[in-house]
Amino acid sequence: MKIENYIAQLLYRYQCVTVPGFGAFLTEIQSAQLNESTNSFFPPKKMIFFNSQIKNNDGLLANHIAQAEKTSYGFAVSAIGFEILNWKKELEDNGILQLKNIGEIRINSDNNLVFSPNNQNNYLPSSFGLSPFVSPLVKREIFEKHIEEIEQREAIELYTNEEHRTSGFYLKYAAIFVLALGITASIGYPLYENQIAKQTLIVESTVQKKVENKIQEATFFIQNPLPAVTLSVDTSKLETVEEKAMPYHIIASAFRSEQNARKAYNQLIKEGFKAQMLPENKYGLFPVLYGSYATMAEAEKAQREIRKAENPDAWILIEKL
Repeated sequence: MKIENYIAQLLYRYQCVTVPGFGAFLTEIQSAQLNESTNSFFPPKKMIFFNSQIKNNDGLLANHIAQAEKTSYGFAVSAIGFEILNWKKELEDNGILQLKNIGEIRINSDNNLVFSPNNQNNYLPSSFGLSPFVSPLVKREIFEKHIEEIEQREAIELYTNEEHRTSGFYLKYAAIFVLALGITASIGYPLYENQIAKQTLIVESTVQKKVENKIQEATFFIQNPLPAVTLSVDTSKLETVEEKAMPYHIIASAFRSEQNARKAYNQLIKEGFKAQMLPENKYGLFPVLYGSYATMAEAEKAQREIRKAENPDAWILIEKL
């Protein structure tokens, strides 16, 4: 009986398959691998190991053989024992034991068993049907640099062709030299100017985008001062309190949409904050404030409370007076 066939079947389902009186075959899942030198990808697989110290019968292999052969458990145990005797005899005679679809076992100089797995079989069910493949090398290029090189090359070719056409024109029609020179100046130079302007526009657009991104992350400066505060002291007598500088503002957020900024402002008012919504600044944003304070100490105290209870990203804006 070739019990290695039954061992191979069990390796798909279990991490350990013990062969009583001989040793145990253990499995370990290995994740997908990449060989960078050959650009080869290998799917996840079960690696097989052998431990000659585990020899106790756990009943797994014998029960599987009994069910597959429709025989008794005792007969399966006897068949396993008989096969083990054949394995040991082959190792003594040849020094090597070949187990189909599993691997080979050798005896080393220290009289120990050394196992070499058969890597052609993958015992991981989830990787069924997956095979290694080689991917072509991916070459990456900087798109903007590539476009710039193309534009420069086109400008050089255009300028060269224009010079060549002008030179031929002079040779054929020397009599109208002045007219040809005027045409060349009126056509060639504007084309060259347009090409230079186009390249300049590309650079300016790129720089402008980077500047705008940095501005959005930076501090917003309020252009318009906050209005004076008027307090009601008496129902029969009103007086205007002297305007008090409130240069320290706690920023909740800044929105590109005025509608969204208005919603955030109304929500803060409902929550009891002395919120304010500033007009659109030069960056196209509508800042929304939790409140404004006369001193940095007051602002920092309020900021700590807001960060703890409401918004951990709240920050302080210092207005330039």
